Amino acid sequence: MRLTYQTDYALRLLMYLAVQGDRRSSIREIATQYNISENHLMKVTQRLAALGYVDALRGRNGGLKLAYRPERIKIGDIVRDMEPDFALVECFGPDNGCNITPACSLRHVLDEARKGFMSVLDGYTLKQLVARPAKLRIALNIVA
Repeated sequence: MRLTYQTDYALRLLMYLAVQGDRRSSIREIATQYNISENHLMKVTQRLAALGYVDALRGRNGGLKLAYRPERIKIGDIVRDMEPDFALVECFGPDNGCNITPACSLRHVLDEARKGFMSVLDGYTLKQLVARPAKLRIALNIVA
C-alpha cells in the first residue's frame, strides 16, 4: 500500500505545525523547510483547513496553526480523510471486471491487511509523532 503525496504532505504539515505550538507558520516557510512545492502544499492546506485540522488565517498576521491540540488528532483519521480510496486491487472497486472474483480469496486477505494497517494508524496521535519536538526543530531548522 502506498499513500499519496497529498497524505504525506498533510502529515508533514501537521507535524510541523505541532512543533510550532501557537506560532503561525506560512506555507512558504513549511514548503521551504521540507523542500516541497508550495503549490502542492497549498492544495493540501486548503483540504486540511476545510476538514478542520488547520486554522488558516489570511493577511499580515496570518498563517497556519493547528485547529486542535495534537493529542486529539489521530493519524488514521488524517489518512482516511486525505486518501481518495483504499481500492488496493481491481476487485475492491465498483467496476470490478476480474473474472475470478467469485472464487478468489485475495480480496479478503488484502481487506484484512488494510484493516490492520488502519488499526495501527488509529493507535497513534499527532502528539506521539512529535514526541521529540527538539529533534524535529533541529531537523527542520526551526528557531524556537
